[in-house]
Amino acid sequence: MGARRRRTGHDWKLLAESCTALLERVPELVDEHMRQLAEHSPVYGQFLPYDQQWREAEEAMRIGIETMAAPRDSPRRDLEYAEDAGRRRAQQGLPLELLVHAYRNAGYLVWDALMEGPAVQEPQRLAALTRSATMVWSAIDAQAAVASEAYRATEMELRRRTDEQLQALLDALLEGQEAPGLAARAAAGLDLPERGPYVVVVLRSERRESFRRPLQGDGFRFVWRMRADCEVGVVALADGQGLDGVTRALDGRCSGPGGISPVVSGLAELGRARRLAELALRTCPPDATGVVRLDQRMPTALVVSQPELAGRLVSDVFGSLLELEPCDRAVLLETLDVWLSCEGSAGRAAGRLYCHRNTVFNRLRRLEQLTSRSLARPRDLIEMTLALDAYRLSGR
Repeated sequence: MGARRRRTGHDWKLLAESCTALLERVPELVDEHMRQLAEHSPVYGQFLPYDQQWREAEEAMRIGIETMAAPRDSPRRDLEYAEDAGRRRAQQGLPLELLVHAYRNAGYLVWDALMEGPAVQEPQRLAALTRSATMVWSAIDAQAAVASEAYRATEMELRRRTDEQLQALLDALLEGQEAPGLAARAAAGLDLPERGPYVVVVLRSERRESFRRPLQGDGFRFVWRMRADCEVGVVALADGQGLDGVTRALDGRCSGPGGISPVVSGLAELGRARRLAELALRTCPPDATGVVRLDQRMPTALVVSQPELAGRLVSDVFGSLLELEPCDRAVLLETLDVWLSCEGSAGRAAGRLYCHRNTVFNRLRRLEQLTSRSLARPRDLIEMTLALDAYRLSGR
């Protein structure tokens, strides 16, 4: 095959003449363009009024034709307009594939119009236009590509702004703000019911890398929000779902520690739920690895919610005990902790402590002597239990 003939200056001159002549037919081409778009998809007629669409299509087509007729080193006004059009269409909500189709459709109409009329009667002009086909379609492809890139960039920016707005709404709810319509706006933006059962989960931030999301596959919908010192999850409960299910969903997927709030009845109560979940988290000692429910840690929650009284409780109950050598003190407190977790069974406690049950009795009697309290008296037992929680949570 012979080498493809390159376009000459005369070819460019004939293309420019054809494009200039075609400008008179732009209104006719735009009418046909609008008709074909409407046939392709009814969406074109939904995002803008017809007159505005027509004016913008006319401007785009005219600029495109003028650019092809301009000297080769002229500024690409068609690309500048395509970039603006891409941004506008993203803001207006036209699907990207319809934007690209509109550019392609306009390109076909312009090319077909160029190949009609004088070109049909003048073989020299027809040959020159045929040799210019690559350049014409490259220009149309470039317009579509620039419009698409601007569309995607604008779409990402709009999504980022929307995400920031939704995060701000969620933050306001979690902070307990009571602005009019706040819960309704958050419900619409997050696609959540304004009223309905919700739970808040708070996870200590240093553990978050161990958490595997999403959890929606477990039948729960979690909306997560990162904070400086923790990660907060809002859980929308469906019918039949409760705290047991939330705990199971988190178990094994979060190394903890974390706190789960009681159930609240709507988005407007997320601030209270978040505070209660944080209180549940505070009942976890520093080395904890589990996620706990506030409703199962109420006595300990009472202790941690009053740190000054908790400190006094430790001093009053464990005063003499605190003067022992650290290792001796640790053995006695561990024995008390295990005995309590074994529901007062010395035999079971001995098995867990790897010692004889009489050893457990001896340690407990020594505790009673040091604290001047009896584990057989309910009030004394409550004081010692709460003091033990306060001591462990103090990190001593």
